[in-house]
Amino acid sequence: MLMKNASDRPATLHFEANGFRVITHGSHVICAVSGKAISLEELRYWSVTRQEAYASPELATQRLLGKA
Repeated sequence: MLMKNASDRPATLHFEANGFRVITHGSHVICAVSGKAISLEELRYWSVTRQEAYASPELATQRLLGKA
């Protein structure tokens, strides 16, 4: 059986106001609206309250306005 390395699996993060803490190492997180994988290097948008990541500011706005 092949074992996946950290680059093949999603990370678990704890989102904070000015950044995030890595709980479980991985290469990406999943957008809560689109389901798209977001690399940790590209991650810019999240909700501290909902503990969710978003792929774009438009998707974050849709979610926060209850439209997604």
